[in-house]
Amino acid sequence: MTELKDIERELGHFRGRLLAAAAFVLLGFVLLGARLFHLQVLRHDELARQAEVNRTAVVPIVPNRGLIVDRNGVVLASNYSAYTLEITPSRAGPLEPLIDELATLVEITPRDRRRFRRLMEEGKSFESLPLRTKLAEDEVARFTAQRFRFPGVEVKARLFRSYPLGETGSHLLGYIGRINQTEKKAMDDWPDEEQANYKGTEYIGKLGLEQAYERDLHGQTGFERMETSAGGRAVRRLASHGATPGHKLVLSVDIKLQALVEQMFGERRGALVAIDPRNGELLAFVSKPTFDPNLFVDGIDVESWRELSESIDKPLLNRALRGTYPPGSTFKPFMAMAALTSGKRAAGTVIHDGGSFQFGNHTFRSHGDVGLGAVDMARSIVKSSNVYYYSLANEMGVDLMHAQLSPFGFGRRTDIDLEGEVTGVLPSTEWKRRAYRRPEQQRWYAGETISLGIGQGYNNFTMLQLASATATLVSGGLRFKPHLVREIEDVVTHERRRVAAEPLEPLPLKPEHVELIRQAMHGVTQEGTSTRVFAGAPYKSGGKTGTAQAVGVRQNERYNAAKLEEHQRDHSLYIAMAPLDAPTVALAVIVENAGFGAAAAAPMARRVFDYLLLGQYPSEEDMAALRAGKAVAPAGTPRRAEDVPLPGAGLSGLPPVAVAAPLLVAGAMKAPR
Repeated sequence: MTELKDIERELGHFRGRLLAAAAFVLLGFVLLGARLFHLQVLRHDELARQAEVNRTAVVPIVPNRGLIVDRNGVVLASNYSAYTLEITPSRAGPLEPLIDELATLVEITPRDRRRFRRLMEEGKSFESLPLRTKLAEDEVARFTAQRFRFPGVEVKARLFRSYPLGETGSHLLGYIGRINQTEKKAMDDWPDEEQANYKGTEYIGKLGLEQAYERDLHGQTGFERMETSAGGRAVRRLASHGATPGHKLVLSVDIKLQALVEQMFGERRGALVAIDPRNGELLAFVSKPTFDPNLFVDGIDVESWRELSESIDKPLLNRALRGTYPPGSTFKPFMAMAALTSGKRAAGTVIHDGGSFQFGNHTFRSHGDVGLGAVDMARSIVKSSNVYYYSLANEMGVDLMHAQLSPFGFGRRTDIDLEGEVTGVLPSTEWKRRAYRRPEQQRWYAGETISLGIGQGYNNFTMLQLASATATLVSGGLRFKPHLVREIEDVVTHERRRVAAEPLEPLPLKPEHVELIRQAMHGVTQEGTSTRVFAGAPYKSGGKTGTAQAVGVRQNERYNAAKLEEHQRDHSLYIAMAPLDAPTVALAVIVENAGFGAAAAAPMARRVFDYLLLGQYPSEEDMAALRAGKAVAPAGTPRRAEDVPLPGAGLSGLPPVAVAAPLLVAGAMKAPR
């Protein structure tokens, strides 16, 4: 039997299903429209930025590091570009097989592998790390042809720091090196603007002027906005903002004078600091031995680092800034000024020098136990009487000595424009209480005062302090913060900012007292311990020799250098100034373990004055004698300073070397340029 369908009911069901489907479709369109509105309208700006970021990449442009030049424009630190082969570990496969494969295309030495492993330990896996630097053009071509085989490996052009004169001036210049984890952590505390300026920067100043003037030398980082493919490859440049090079540092140092002094030291250790008393500019700042800062630019290898760090000569120690020494008899002119200023002893007071000074049951000796007889203040400096200053120290006491000599800068930082300066020690009763823990050590004993008068005992100063104090003494009390940088030049605008230190409050030294000390120091060069060294000098100068103990000698023993190891022998010191009536240069020099001050240190001071005042450079014969520590007055025919090339200048592409004009011209004084 045929079943009859309810057509009306079927149509109702159909209409219901149709309406439900339509409602569902409508709801879908509403949701889609709402989502579209949310994305296209409400979040348009945010998503547009994200899309732009996905499509483009911002690449920092590292600025050229600023040049460093001496007072005559000789380039001491510059930059050059070279190709490096770099690996990003997070994008590369197993590293050892990868490096082995790369070695078939470019030379990779064991040193390169060791440096890369060290950088891996210090860095992060997503950073690009150099495996091999300074690629030759044929090596770049070979790798480029096979680049598709090495994901995560690429060739980049990078800037490298160069020190054209090698070891010359290394302690004042310092060097740059890769930013380590400690430095990166310290950067987290920098202002956001400074952190942004170091995006892409991998190297930073580590020592010397490179460290002290890092902000000036670094420059301003630029950027390039690049359109990239889905694989991250750059397609085209969309926008760019160039980097601004770092500022140029113009030093007060004459690098030819610096090189001369370093050559005079030869293989010996020591330091020399020459300063202009009129403004605090440093003319030479020498520490020997030196090192080659170029070793550090590309990451120093283990062998070179071990050789530098383990050497008994400590070539990495900046002796001018951080080496402290007893000043020996170079301290006597300052003691004399302290006596005059405090009123403890008049210039005409005569002391009998019998060759020794007795204090309690202890005998303090003079030179060879030979007495000088009747000695006044001027003669005590000229003939270097120990007895005179033993008795003066006993009369003054340690705290009065400290009060009088501290204003000269002894026992405190000079605030030179370098980091890492040490204070040295100018002792006092308060200093000893702070320096020692046990009560019996904290007590000051009267006998400890005696040897302070001749620059021994607890006295320990840097050559920078001694040179600065000498400049203050001979200039009549003028005081400046010593500085190495003379000007900072903006290489874009060519504007120069003078780094002239403002004078500090002068010491109230009486002119007649200053003149007495000057004339006594001049007497040292005419009838005293440095007479032979300054024989025939056409200018007048003043100085004071010093011999300082490296190790103590017992009371019943005599000093015998031949019986001591070389590092235990006495140090040779000299302080000096010239010209006598209006000093334009003051200096302090020490030659470690070289004995009597007139034998090693004073001859170097004479050649510095000859260079600055006469424009003369030692003859080859004289230079050999200086390096051997056997020089007195200049031997042979001096060379014109302008005719002597800088060491390495012929190989470094430097401009012709300018030499500071002599300071003594036709009898008239002329300031150094």
